[in-house]
Amino acid sequence: MARQDNALRLVIVDDSVEDAEAIVSGLRNAGIAVRPLRPATFEELDATLGGQPIDLVLAAQRPGALPLAEVAQRVLATGKDIPLMAVVESIDEAGFLDALALGARRIVPRHKPQVLLSLVRSEWADLEARRSLRRLEARVRETERRCDALIDSSREPIAYVHEGMHIRANAAYLEMFGYEEFEDVEGMSLLDMVGPQHVEDFKQLLKGLSKGEPPPPHYELEARDIEGNAFPATMEFTPAQYEGEPCLQVIFRRAEVDPELARQVEELRKRDQVTGLLNRPTFLRLLEDAVAGSAADNHQHGLLLIEPDHYQRLLQEIGLDSADDMLAALAERVRAVIGDHAVAARYAEHRLAVLLRDADHARTVALAEKILAAFTADVFQIGTHSSVVTASIGGVQIGEKIASISQVLAKADAGVVSSLAVGGNRYEIFDPAAADRAEEEHMQAWVERLRDALDRDSFVLHYQPVINLQGETGAMYETLLRLDAGDGELIPPLTFLHIAEEHGLLWEIDHHVVGQAIARIGERMRAGRPTTLLVKISQASLHDDSLVRYIGEQLTKHEVPGEYLVLELPEAKVFTHLKATRDFAAAIGRYDCRLALEHFGVGLDSFQLLAHLQPHLLKLDRSFTEELTQNPDNQRRVSEIANKARELGIRTIAESVQDASSMSILFSAGIDYVQGMFLAEPGPQMNYDFE
Repeated sequence: MARQDNALRLVIVDDSVEDAEAIVSGLRNAGIAVRPLRPATFEELDATLGGQPIDLVLAAQRPGALPLAEVAQRVLATGKDIPLMAVVESIDEAGFLDALALGARRIVPRHKPQVLLSLVRSEWADLEARRSLRRLEARVRETERRCDALIDSSREPIAYVHEGMHIRANAAYLEMFGYEEFEDVEGMSLLDMVGPQHVEDFKQLLKGLSKGEPPPPHYELEARDIEGNAFPATMEFTPAQYEGEPCLQVIFRRAEVDPELARQVEELRKRDQVTGLLNRPTFLRLLEDAVAGSAADNHQHGLLLIEPDHYQRLLQEIGLDSADDMLAALAERVRAVIGDHAVAARYAEHRLAVLLRDADHARTVALAEKILAAFTADVFQIGTHSSVVTASIGGVQIGEKIASISQVLAKADAGVVSSLAVGGNRYEIFDPAAADRAEEEHMQAWVERLRDALDRDSFVLHYQPVINLQGETGAMYETLLRLDAGDGELIPPLTFLHIAEEHGLLWEIDHHVVGQAIARIGERMRAGRPTTLLVKISQASLHDDSLVRYIGEQLTKHEVPGEYLVLELPEAKVFTHLKATRDFAAAIGRYDCRLALEHFGVGLDSFQLLAHLQPHLLKLDRSFTEELTQNPDNQRRVSEIANKARELGIRTIAESVQDASSMSILFSAGIDYVQGMFLAEPGPQMNYDFE
């Protein structure tokens, strides 16, 4: 299932901005957070596909759009798992097979928004399932490799046994029994490692284990090596798999005379003798566990690699015989800084490493800064010499997006090399989540910009005429919101309304727009030009009475009759907020204000909604009027909506009217009002001649 708390990163390849906006709007209305991109050229498409993570590509298959075949080829050339969905005007067998042959995973009918929504959700869920499977497969491979490496490096004598025969053994096991190569014991019976007095009992134990009986916690016996020398030992058995086959993991341990001495020896084995820090093999096992944990549960950890700057020059100053003293002094300085919150190790000849568990990017950066400051805070006393030592640090923020030990180490090493190359005494930390963090910062900047626009009145309104086809000459405009960027650019609402919705600003914008609209109606009335304005509001204003009260206050203040204010809500939002909408309609009705439904007719049963709600106007979804003259189905649907609306006493508006032929069809169908670029473009002035 697609993780709905994440935004869908969607590329729409379509020559029509309006169509792209309609798709995005439909997805958002259905509760899907969308981060849309719309490349207009192949160069922009290549940059988009190569520059950031993409979830889906929706590509139009029609004249004027970038050819689907070329789009498919460029998506395939990325080598990434990016599902391509073809958006078509209509589906026929030949076109369906052609789109599939080009690499489209789904064929989506443009004028069936519910089908498009369902297919997008399904494809997104499939993509997330594939990504999860790849993460799991990577974790399995990494775990198998890590286990194999741990077995090889372990001082525990470990073997894998299938049907009593050796199929795997590590160096410690071979050493215990005096063998040099695994080939010397491959296929040998485990009974050959057991003293003769224990053979019969041990046979019975192996038979029981082969039948699935649980192994004993410990099995004490006398073992014998290749020379026949006997020694007391303890065995442990664990069911396991090796190369996909069920087997037993067997651990042989010599009976220790002094367990405390053994513990001390084991602790020394994990330490670097010069610095007292963990040695490289021990540290790498801890790092592998951290990386695997990040892949499994998305925990974050920080890795830092630390190298003294100008190492060869320092050696010349203090002498080669003091190299170990210098490294020990550096290790002590690092150990003092990290305290108990991290583990440090000697990673290479003169390179140290630090693993900071359960740390976000800020904590990792803070630790890197503390280490740099500690190096420069005081001179290092190295034997009889004292010297100023600075360091270069390369780091990695370990998380789900970089859950690979090889990538982690490569990125950290690259950070060290880069820091050294520009003079040192700096850190460079790779954070695979930086893009997400940049997006968060971008979103926050937008939120601040929107708040500033509300405070400084930087939202402006444009107006598009809504013209009556049945002979009435009253002035009516749709109010369209724009954001003044301050440099002459006006930003359309598609760019920022989803951000406003995510951050709870829609209701404030609703108040702002409605207030401006009422003020303009008042100005027009005082000038003797009464005008009706259609104003879009959001579902955010439905659940309390603040907007209703504000409307009443503003109507009174500007002496405006409520009948000149029509408030628009999308059909999809009304379906999911029906009771609140009915209450809202009744409340504004007390001021004689009107309610309109926009994007009407694309629901599963749009007219069922009218059994529960009686709006003043229905604005047909723009998909009905695009290419209306070539689409008999749309012509039939427009006529059906107009007839049913007329029976209910509801007036209708058709938007996005493109040509005179469409006007004729809409007039014949009985549509009351039309608007669109063919008639008049939106602008800051209301100067259309309705006479």
